[in-house]
Amino acid sequence: MKQGKRVIYRRSRISTEESRFNSPKALAEPSLYTVIEVVENATKPVIAAIHLVCIGGGLELALACHYRVATSGAQIGLPEVKLGLLPGAGGTQRLPRVVGVEMALDMIVSGTLAASENLAKTALLDQLIEGDLMPGALAFAASVADVRPLPKVRDIPIDVPDHAEFFQRSRNTVRAMAGPFPAPLKCVDAVAAAVTMQFDDGLKFERGLFMELLQSTESKALRHAFFSERAAAKIADVPADTPLRAIDAVAVIGAGTMGGGIAMNFANAGIPVTILETGQEALDRGLAAIRRNYENTVRKGKLSPEKCEQRIKLIHGTLSYDAVSQADLVIEAVFEDMDVKQAVFEKLDAMMKPGAILATNTSTLDVNRIAGFTQRPQDVIGTHFFSPANVMKLLEIVRGAKTGKDVLATVMALAKKIRKTGVVAGVCDGFIGNRMIEQYSRQAGFLLEEGCLPQQVDQAVEKFGFAMGPHRMSDLAGNDIGWAIRKRRAVEQPDISYSKSSDLLCEMGRFGQKTQAGWYDYRAGERSAHPSPAVDDMIVKHSAGLGIARRTVSDAEIVERLVFSMVNEGAHILEQGIAQRASDIDIVYLTGYGFPRFRGGPMLYADTVGLPRVVTAMEKYARGRHGHAWKVAPLLQRLADEGKTFNT
Repeated sequence: MKQGKRVIYRRSRISTEESRFNSPKALAEPSLYTVIEVVENATKPVIAAIHLVCIGGGLELALACHYRVATSGAQIGLPEVKLGLLPGAGGTQRLPRVVGVEMALDMIVSGTLAASENLAKTALLDQLIEGDLMPGALAFAASVADVRPLPKVRDIPIDVPDHAEFFQRSRNTVRAMAGPFPAPLKCVDAVAAAVTMQFDDGLKFERGLFMELLQSTESKALRHAFFSERAAAKIADVPADTPLRAIDAVAVIGAGTMGGGIAMNFANAGIPVTILETGQEALDRGLAAIRRNYENTVRKGKLSPEKCEQRIKLIHGTLSYDAVSQADLVIEAVFEDMDVKQAVFEKLDAMMKPGAILATNTSTLDVNRIAGFTQRPQDVIGTHFFSPANVMKLLEIVRGAKTGKDVLATVMALAKKIRKTGVVAGVCDGFIGNRMIEQYSRQAGFLLEEGCLPQQVDQAVEKFGFAMGPHRMSDLAGNDIGWAIRKRRAVEQPDISYSKSSDLLCEMGRFGQKTQAGWYDYRAGERSAHPSPAVDDMIVKHSAGLGIARRTVSDAEIVERLVFSMVNEGAHILEQGIAQRASDIDIVYLTGYGFPRFRGGPMLYADTVGLPRVVTAMEKYARGRHGHAWKVAPLLQRLADEGKTFNT
């Protein structure tokens, strides 16, 4: 903050309270409320000069100033609802007085930001300044220096004809879209208080709602996700000032669904990409799919035709390794088979220029072994994109034993540039996400043997909040992929058991949506999953063949077994150093696996229900048919015994 002549000047971002949550600083003086009171009651004009971004507590402070000016292009809003909260320092009471109740309600409930140009004709801004902010703000200050009495937003009258009917309609609309989150409806209540109460009473009402939401599990989960995503970018032994390698050109090996999606990420960021394939037909098919994806985005109104063509022109195809040899980064996206990857990396090692980063998109294979196929293991790293790669936010960045710190730092920075959430993982089978989902899938299979059908398992976890249940997810990914992984693990890890129902399904040729038959039946032209009598019959017969008397399984047991099995594996991952922190695991699941955001991720969810309860449930399931799968991880047991949590 810089003090100018009757001007409070913020050169870049107006700060918010968000970075102070969960900290003693949140209660320290001077608090935002104290500052607002001082500013509003100042005897000299106080002008908020807004540049770039003014959000949250920053906007609430600006609304307490006597005047507000802004440059064009500044982004203004109250996004607290995205953290499961509402503005708690007068935002719900003052914003309706300057932009009108309807616009304020929309801004507060959605948490979206508005451009200063769109607010220029409202009482929120007294002047839109062209050019440099400081001279314009000072000139404005001079023009109002002698104005008395000083205007206060709290004194602006507010009225909504038929307000009871208006707010009831608003509540009905918001309730339909709020889902499990309480904050949006509380926002409506707070804005309604601005209309129906005296200003100071409205402030007290708003504050009460804010404190209520602050203690809600939903807000705690959203705040956890907010801060965890930022923490994931920090690597303990990699300094923030680590020199980065320049990435001006990228190559992708493989023009399949994954390779094409990966290429689109870089074209979207303005980085040219060359895709290498072994045959012209496969290359043409891949490039055509990329064009279709972009054209579909144009038809949906999410991309202009001009930008569509710009991005397509950044992607080129080739059949020659020579054409990719000068790329700064090459990402292998071929079939998930070690022999295939060995052939690719030996070729890349021979052809790529010195200093190029060699990345593998493997989802389960040993990155250290892949690095060993080259003479430059320090340049090798895992970049595990999630399908569809041009849509999914998560990027697991797998750090090999010899991966250079500059390579790791470069790929983490690149993840941000292509709008991915990068999470560092160590080398193990499945890394973080797929290693944990393996236990989830195992339990889903055991539940089928014991008495469930696919739709019951899926519906139970979808009711819990997952975007998609395990069987629908497997149908989408391709059941044959899991089949191949199980065959490999049967050789490498023969002590791990699986339900045979998944193998029987694949032996029926039911590989999922791509064959219109998986755990469910699918109809041409649609993705809706329809229960399959043939699959249900197979499952029941399989149970009989095992001598299992099928039983009724509650939804609560389904959720506990699926989620707690992941939590236990997550504890192993933490103890082994595969993940840096518990919150990294949560971010992997929130951004890559559809875990319900309002529950904060599997590790925070375990903290929320209590680790002793998790251990007790596991001990109960250990007495069942598949007790071998329920050995409590040492870290989980220790934290439960000590009354601690994963995220302390």
